[in-house]
Amino acid sequence: MGNLAPGIHSGRLAPQEYDANFSDLHPAYDKHEALVAADRCYFCYDAPCMTACPTAIDIPMFIREISTGNTLGAAKTIFDQNILGGMCARVCPTETLCEQACVRNTAEEKPVEIGRLQRYATDAAMAIEKQFYNRAPATGKKVAVIGAGPAGLAAAHRLALRGHSVTIYDAREKSGGLNEFGIAAYKTPGDFAQQEVEYIIGIGGIEIQNGKALGRDFSLDDLKASHDAVFLGVGLAAVNALATKGEEVQGVEDAVDFIANLRSSVKATVPVGRRVVVIGGGMTAVDAAIQSKLLGAEEVTMVYRRGKENMNASEYEQDLAASKGVLIRHWLKPREIIAQDGRVTAIELEYTHIENGALTGTGQTVTIACDQVLTAIGQKLDLSGINALKIEGGKITVDPEGRTTVTGVWAGGDCALGGDDLTVSAAAMGRDAAESINRALMA
Repeated sequence: MGNLAPGIHSGRLAPQEYDANFSDLHPAYDKHEALVAADRCYFCYDAPCMTACPTAIDIPMFIREISTGNTLGAAKTIFDQNILGGMCARVCPTETLCEQACVRNTAEEKPVEIGRLQRYATDAAMAIEKQFYNRAPATGKKVAVIGAGPAGLAAAHRLALRGHSVTIYDAREKSGGLNEFGIAAYKTPGDFAQQEVEYIIGIGGIEIQNGKALGRDFSLDDLKASHDAVFLGVGLAAVNALATKGEEVQGVEDAVDFIANLRSSVKATVPVGRRVVVIGGGMTAVDAAIQSKLLGAEEVTMVYRRGKENMNASEYEQDLAASKGVLIRHWLKPREIIAQDGRVTAIELEYTHIENGALTGTGQTVTIACDQVLTAIGQKLDLSGINALKIEGGKITVDPEGRTTVTGVWAGGDCALGGDDLTVSAAAMGRDAAESINRALMA
């Protein structure tokens, strides 16, 4: 604790306050609540909610199954399209996807709560460890999956289902990827990410080797030589530098690390500042800001260089942050971290505006006193071990089936072109790439 900036402490709250603050954001339905919610669905024949789902789950079907008491049938309908349906039910931005498209979503009515209904069904199946699928006869083919995050897990499950032998290599000592290390603790309390990993590999035919990193412990050529196909679901493991004077001082921390530490620690032991500034306008920034407040920070300010309408975080998430007491300030970019004795005391920011179509500083500045700065300005692809692949826009170039420019190598999720930092999208890309791999192996 001696290396922390003044004002950064753990244990700011009473034990019961941590429990309350980090309780389930959207508590699970009980049976009666689920039946009432399911009864609101019109079971539309053209199902705009289904069209809005990246994994194309048959939403009217699974809701009808819930309404008739066939909860396990509903779970199977979900898992048929998305084996990570349990996590997606918790973290999907349903307010901008399926629920946004719901025909009940009007000024007079709220949409059917599809996410909570999905959780009701998937939780029921996972609670009794119900496995719906039997593996196809063994094909003798071996596939390497790099990354035990949503894309890698979805790909591994579908490949195992088709009878292939799958080995997942993950650089971390714990599997789950974004779901384990990058999701706000109040969205997935408990150990759900690990429960889901165990459920997925319960199909059989999947081995996970943790602490194995591409580019350090093996090369892409090594994997190609020992496997019949390779799927890359490595995510975006590197972080963008703030590139601001003073960013190296104590009290400045990457928000991704802050969130990961919070997920793997007892909440009362996680240090947080009294006055926190979070730089960024995406989901990571919102999660870091809200959780700083939940840990007991007195003042939390999010600063974003553009306007509200340009933020990557959804309007719902922005409103959620505001409801927790987070102040969101727009049209500000960091200019300098101000420090005393090597520890942050304030941040100087410059007002911005659009001039001739480009974002530019106005020359006017404002200083916000703080003792902790969390940076959430985006992550980027770690190029270790993938030099042979074509990279486009900072991501691995893939065709519509997930094939890279190297024969025998597929990619999906955030690391691949088309990935958009959503668990559900990563699951869809992993699933679809696995089907492409299966077709290639069985041709």
